[in-house]
Amino acid sequence: MIRSPLTRLSRLLIAGFFCLAASLPLSAQSGLEGVHGIAMHGDLKYPPDFTHFDYVNPDAPKGGRVVQSAIGSFDSFNPFIVKGTPADGLGLLYDSLTSKAQDEPFSEYGLLAKRIYVPEDRRWIEFEMRPEARFSDGVPVTAEDVVNTFRLLREEGSPFYRAYYADISKIEAVSRHRVRFEFADTDNRELPLIVGEVPILPKHFWDSRNFAETALEIPIGSGPYEIASYNPGRSITYRLREDYWGADLPVNRGRNNFAQWVYDYYRDSTVALEAFKAGQYDFRLENSAKNWATGYTGPAFDQGRILTRSIEHDNPTGMQAFVMNSRRSQFQDPRVRYALAHAFDFEWTNRNLFYGAYKRSHSFFSNSEMAAEALPDAAERAILEPLRAQLPEEVFTQVYQAPQTQGDGNMRLQVRKGLHLLAEAGWTLDKGVLRNSAGEPFRFEILLIQREFERIVNPFIRNLERMGISVNVRVVDISQYINRLREYDFDMIVGSFGQSNSPGNEQREYWHSESAERPGSRNLAGIRNPAIDQLVELVIQAPDREALVVRARALDRALQWNHYVIPQYHINAYRVAYWNKFGMPETRPKYALGFDTWWILP
Repeated sequence: MIRSPLTRLSRLLIAGFFCLAASLPLSAQSGLEGVHGIAMHGDLKYPPDFTHFDYVNPDAPKGGRVVQSAIGSFDSFNPFIVKGTPADGLGLLYDSLTSKAQDEPFSEYGLLAKRIYVPEDRRWIEFEMRPEARFSDGVPVTAEDVVNTFRLLREEGSPFYRAYYADISKIEAVSRHRVRFEFADTDNRELPLIVGEVPILPKHFWDSRNFAETALEIPIGSGPYEIASYNPGRSITYRLREDYWGADLPVNRGRNNFAQWVYDYYRDSTVALEAFKAGQYDFRLENSAKNWATGYTGPAFDQGRILTRSIEHDNPTGMQAFVMNSRRSQFQDPRVRYALAHAFDFEWTNRNLFYGAYKRSHSFFSNSEMAAEALPDAAERAILEPLRAQLPEEVFTQVYQAPQTQGDGNMRLQVRKGLHLLAEAGWTLDKGVLRNSAGEPFRFEILLIQREFERIVNPFIRNLERMGISVNVRVVDISQYINRLREYDFDMIVGSFGQSNSPGNEQREYWHSESAERPGSRNLAGIRNPAIDQLVELVIQAPDREALVVRARALDRALQWNHYVIPQYHINAYRVAYWNKFGMPETRPKYALGFDTWWILP
């Protein structure tokens, strides 16, 4: 064997060179230049020298006190774990590596991060952090805080984080103010953006505490606010930090204008509305059509002291629905689930209870180009054809529409269709009682958190009773409700699945088989379907906007025709009421309400 004529010193020098190269930032190894922001698809709207977002007033005055309502109670200041009921507004305490622009579909700009380094294939990302960033106790924010945050969330936090960030293969503090994320062999182009959205927690604070336990000890954060005071379970007051390190950053200018931000807790929304009209709090986002149509009257409204506005938005409205727990035996057959959908008379409900305020939801991506509202085109069929054997035939031949009525309360045709589907699934109507082949009656419980929803549920129950189905309603407090959902201890609930203009990793949490039995996931319906699993992965891996739209439509179609939920309704506007004490920018964000850009009038 002929050996290379290298001296021992030469070999050590070469080995040292490669070790040094391996420890260098990937950005240095690749020669990448840092950028000020990153977009999911396409180009950034704002250039490197931008001074503020277009939807803010950069000269907005700081000061004043805003009070909002919250429902129920709280017993924790840790919103990142399964245990406890966290207080509202805790996001005000924390900064993240990046900040989202609310007038772009999905773009992130540096917050804690000064520069961002990411290659074309997005297999890794590095954040160069701002050395001036400080936690509220004056301790600098470093790369070690970022590394420890992800360790805490993935190892001790809610199971959601473990699944959502499963494709992160390595997180490393390259230097004191530089952190690197490396990703598994995946085409998940969203991952570099969503790691930048995580609130960064102080390592020095949590090193001496049990992260997995609930507590009302005031936490430390690097964000614009800190907790000034609280009354356990009743109210919490946040105070704008005078020493907030990031107040003049372009992503923050014109935002965080309230000197104090208070959440007062109320027993239910009826009490909360009356408190608002009595001047007990300042701003209300209304989600009840009845309240909006009939509740906002009185001298304060007539005199202009309280103002109401309906502000349209361009966000996908997602899906609000009766969610059936398919882990339960009676809901495992899609024909049964579809049969029950015929008992919900949206048209009558909208006319008589909602004053015609809502549109019927048919899609999981309503109010967006991702909604499957026509037969699949060639591009979508190319995605669906390999999965044909695992999908209902209607996916290829029909456009889904939730069952409809004339709105006159006559449900004979719908009840007949429902009973026909139930008979196909092996259920028989016997002396007014629907029974399976074993003679067991069809009965279930609807679990609610808001008693006001009973007026919507009761007509639905009456129609189910005409099918021979026995249903009872149980209203529980927020703590019990959260715990039962975490353990999937329910038959049916009213649930919602929010969507963004750039769906991605959260789709795994909603629909993927891996999340079906994991406590605390958002797969409330218990979906375990290999075809939907593949479609979810295709959405996450979409290389561009065009592919994302096509793949989301294919996923939408598969969800629709498996009848996992009974679609309800949506509205593409924010209904807001507020005491006439606020100023707001002339331009509003396209994809958000932007309440954090408002200010108190002098």
